[in-house]
Amino acid sequence: MNFNDNKAIYIQIADRICEGILTGAYKEEERIPSVREYAVKVEVNVNTVMRSYDQLQSDGIIYNCRGLGYFVAPGASERIISLKKEKFIKEELPYFFRQASMIGMKPEELSEMYNKYLSK
Repeated sequence: MNFNDNKAIYIQIADRICEGILTGAYKEEERIPSVREYAVKVEVNVNTVMRSYDQLQSDGIIYNCRGLGYFVAPGASERIISLKKEKFIKEELPYFFRQASMIGMKPEELSEMYNKYLSK
């Protein structure tokens, strides 16, 4: 796995697992790779993966069955979408709107571009 220097590795791992859930690679109530298996797979320290799993568990995306491993929580996809949407609205949208305003883009232009994007 290639990691981006601008974001903590454990967050990138958590994001990758979330993408796997959203794409159906990991289904609800299905076991995900163990912490050790995932650490070997992405070539990082076990503690880094454990931190990712802790984050995902606290977000309600996965849960631990003692002795069996980690599983995708029911409703995980909806939870991921909700969290991503919340983060996008709080962190990325204000920057986007500031930039659009500075270059004089009108709401109609943005709407037209967005609709073109959706129709691809």
